[in-house]
Amino acid sequence: EVQLVESGGGLVQAGGSLRLSCAASGFTVEHYAIGWFRQAPGKEREGVSCKDIDGRTYNAESVKGRFTISTGHVQNTNMVYLQMNSLKPEDTAVYYCNVDGIYWGQGTQVTVSS
Repeated sequence: EVQLVESGGGLVQAGGSLRLSCAASGFTVEHYAIGWFRQAPGKEREGVSCKDIDGRTYNAESVKGRFTISTGHVQNTNMVYLQMNSLKPEDTAVYYCNVDGIYWGQGTQVTVSS
């Protein structure tokens, strides 16, 4: 069973940084496409950063040069990270980890104050 648990969200001032983490169990992260999505109040969920099974990464235009997706392992746990730099108020949203376009975590709130 695939389980995804996000963490690392919080309140940060504009220009600051956060690193989101997603602890993923039930699958091998290198064998699937993984991604981060976000949903702001009143808006549809949108893709932010993703990594395909060949390791290639893609970023939405709005976050290019600021956000980076990566993977790793911590004590035999698959991890998916989203490093977010130069944060802007418009980055405020609930951020979700996703595997293979199917499995979702519960989300973590990111709030950027101006």
